[in-house]
Amino acid sequence: IVSGHNRRLVATLVEKIEERAKAELGRAPRRVEGLEQQQWVLMDYGDVVVHVFLDEIREFYDIERLYRDVPVLRWKA
Repeated sequence: IVSGHNRRLVATLVEKIEERAKAELGRAPRRVEGLEQQQWVLMDYGDVVVHVFLDEIREFYDIERLYRDVPVLRWKA
């Protein structure tokens, strides 16, 4: 789960996540949803799902509450 301050940053985050997953893991998402609106982009890698939010959308949906019992992994940028 990650978020950006504006739609342009959301699109850039999605692009960079795809680039690094491809370069470092040889993986592409099975599907990507929400890219056109750039408010909440869901990137489905099968065993991993990445949520990229616009800040106010992340705050509104409070998706972290759905994952409270899941271990948190911090990634280095």
